[in-house]
Amino acid sequence: MRGASEDVRNPLTQPLPLAGEWGKIRLPYLEVRNLHKRFGDFTALGDISLDIGEGEFVCFLGPSGCGKTTLLRAIAGLDPQTSGTIRQKGRDVSALPPAQRDFGIVFQSYALFPNLSVADNVGYGLVSRRQKRAEIARRVGELLAMVGLPDAGPKYPAQLSGGQQQRVALARALATSPGLLLLDEPLSALDARVRLRLRHEIKALQRTLGVTTIMVTHDQEEALTMADRIVVMNQGAIEQVGGPQDVYRAPSTAFVADFVGAMNFLDGTFTAPDRVSVGAASFACLPQDGLATGSKVRLCIRPEDVRVRDLPAGIPNRLTVTVGELDFVGAFCRASLRAAEIALVADFSSNLMRDLGVARGKTLDVALPPDRLRVFTA
Repeated sequence: MRGASEDVRNPLTQPLPLAGEWGKIRLPYLEVRNLHKRFGDFTALGDISLDIGEGEFVCFLGPSGCGKTTLLRAIAGLDPQTSGTIRQKGRDVSALPPAQRDFGIVFQSYALFPNLSVADNVGYGLVSRRQKRAEIARRVGELLAMVGLPDAGPKYPAQLSGGQQQRVALARALATSPGLLLLDEPLSALDARVRLRLRHEIKALQRTLGVTTIMVTHDQEEALTMADRIVVMNQGAIEQVGGPQDVYRAPSTAFVADFVGAMNFLDGTFTAPDRVSVGAASFACLPQDGLATGSKVRLCIRPEDVRVRDLPAGIPNRLTVTVGELDFVGAFCRASLRAAEIALVADFSSNLMRDLGVARGKTLDVALPPDRLRVFTA
């Protein structure tokens, strides 16, 4: 269900101008309208409409089975939609086979030809287009240098690490200078350190080339750090489209709030336009439109938004809590807190832990800032 404060205007069915970097307006490069995909009686995608701006980096984010890869494959023509239209730079590609669409794709499994050298893998699409040998060699050398593998041309895929193979796959996808780059969970098979490094390299390369890019991922951190905009999907539908900060700070549904980042949920009752009761406690929140008094709601707050320091007298939503489990997560500790029937988790910095002597069993005063509370219908 949508949050009570959500704008009634639906940007998915009435696409709006796309805000680019520094507030510039992007023209739609890819237009998806009323897309459906069915497998027998199962609806994998239901009435998807979406605009993607030229040069934009967009992540399709969601749990397994939400439809994000199905949508990517429909855009590529690898698994055509049941109904609906797809336009790329004003051209209707809805019924075109993959070979007639302008895209490069990188798969999770790399999909390199093991019997071809790295150079031949990268130049494969150029050979298929019957380009001259000297031009192919120049382009392959340029791309391998761009992805940080200038000397890897004579090697074979089996001689490379997973991260290097993914770089080769990326170079191959870019060889024909496609207008659209599709990335299907390209980093999920790599270890954490390599994944982190490639994440920054891919984003930097995309910015340099200005190629419109769609990446499928179930990793929220990848989406938040790489994307200009995130498309959060669930059960074949789009839950929210927005910039990383919009999706994280202002989730439009309880699903988005729960899926993107950690979130506390408190079940309560809407008692006034700006009040929610949870058990015996009453919390101030921002005014909510469209909710009837007595409605069952879910009150949400991020762990890092629980305030502990400098609590003046009369601060709203003050609670006295007891510290339970403390989980050390490196830069901070995640603390379990309890006050009567209210249970929360809060993120405390190492400095705060030291300064306040936070330990299991200690009693603390905390506050839940009204402007950081989100209210959703239950």
